[in-house]
Amino acid sequence: MDVVGTMFFKDKHLLIDKPRKRPTYQMIGGRVEENETPLQAAIRECHEELGKEATFDESKIVLVMEFDEIATSDGKTPIHFYVFQYTGELKGELTTSEEIERFLWYSTQEGEDILSNTLKHEVVPYCLEKKLIK
Repeated sequence: MDVVGTMFFKDKHLLIDKPRKRPTYQMIGGRVEENETPLQAAIRECHEELGKEATFDESKIVLVMEFDEIATSDGKTPIHFYVFQYTGELKGELTTSEEIERFLWYSTQEGEDILSNTLKHEVVPYCLEKKLIK
């Protein structure tokens, strides 16, 4: 299964969201649907999860890494994860939905207990190495 996540940054903080059905925060993203490229999926998921008031330039979403892992949801489904980075400034207001309970601009001061395995083991270490978050 192919999955995408998009990183948005502001003041050395990473935007993450808390789905209503999960105990931990995750990246803005989700599953790549049939006949959809990973980039198209990333753009669609950003629009769905950030809400109608948030605006971004779709041309500033760039693939920065990809890796294989096992889905946290069931502990057995292999997934291929595409991580994109938004290189512009996210504008407008973030709005929650039936799917998304809340948003958080994450820094390491928040700790790792609130993070999904993907964030904890892959994304946050990448962000720290690249000095994208503090």
